[in-house]
Amino acid sequence: MEVANLLWHSAARTDTGKVRARNEDAFLDQPQRGLWVVADGMGGHQNGDLASRLIVESLGELDAGGSFEQRLEQLRQCLHRLNRHLSLGLTVTSENPDMLVGSTVVALLAAGSRMACVWAGDSRCYLLRGRQLYQLSRDHSLLQQLVDEHGMSVDEAARQPAAHALTRAIGAAEELQLDILELESLPGDVFLLCSDGLYQDLDHDQLGAALIRPSASLALQRLFELALDGPARDNLSAVVINR
Repeated sequence: MEVANLLWHSAARTDTGKVRARNEDAFLDQPQRGLWVVADGMGGHQNGDLASRLIVESLGELDAGGSFEQRLEQLRQCLHRLNRHLSLGLTVTSENPDMLVGSTVVALLAAGSRMACVWAGDSRCYLLRGRQLYQLSRDHSLLQQLVDEHGMSVDEAARQPAAHALTRAIGAAEELQLDILELESLPGDVFLLCSDGLYQDLDHDQLGAALIRPSASLALQRLFELALDGPARDNLSAVVINR
């Protein structure tokens, strides 16, 4: 369902995909508060769905009052608290008391035209502006590290062992390092938050073309049509936000 406030319209959806038995993704869609989140439970961690759900529920309970700077700091502190909680193994299930719990996160915070993207892991934030698609977030993955530090092409890096292993995530280590990007939005901007299950089999042009739609709901529908026409080997989640 598409909902709106004075500036923002958004639509969100998640799907288990064609291969996985359970959905470890979660999302938050609160345009009235200017807050959107996608979290992807870490692969191989059977409690990943618990971690992603805990992240979106905790962020969804944050106070929507205060200045933009105060809200951003509150969001950042919440993620650091959750990281300590998860990395110390304080959230477990009775079936798997020794199982680690972790998740990626990408969040978008808005107050008027001021925006902040906050992330850890390989869930992404994109911006479509003037029919040009920009990837605002940078993956925290071994693949991206091989590209950045060793000069490999993306194709070369993807062939390396464990290329898609995460280098940062909520709960992955005792100390969490978040990336934060602040920007000013413009009329006509379209933002996309998504898990890797959505973008992994779609190229940059396909993502951009799907977002050129008259509404967030129609853009979201097109993204899922494209992704589910492919192998859809992972859970897929997306939030589309426009003004």
